[in-house]
Amino acid sequence: MDASKRTYAPVNCQDKLARFSDQWQPRVIAEINDYQVKIVRIEGDIVWHPETDEAFIVLDGTLRIDFRDGSVNVGPGEMYVVPKGVEHKPFADREVKMLLIEPRGILNTGHEGGERTAENDLWI
Repeated sequence: MDASKRTYAPVNCQDKLARFSDQWQPRVIAEINDYQVKIVRIEGDIVWHPETDEAFIVLDGTLRIDFRDGSVNVGPGEMYVVPKGVEHKPFADREVKMLLIEPRGILNTGHEGGERTAENDLWI
């Protein structure tokens, strides 16, 4: 962010979530070095992808992250980091609201593509 546009106010995740309702369309709310913090709503699942380190922080709902050899459930207030190169597929049977932390330029489906691939670098 340009220093001349800096604000000294916290980012309110609930306010940001209230501004959109579409799912699988992450919105950037902050950048930290070469990483972006994104807010997203999801329901259902997405394609398998192994791209990069990716942190999932659940705000509301329960996220299941599937791996080829198991899965992990992540609830409100919990975080799980998928290491680079580990193939995974997030799933939610009901809407989940969460934060994602991943390197700038990474698509939500990695390089796998598919109908849920979102436009990248959308700020809210």
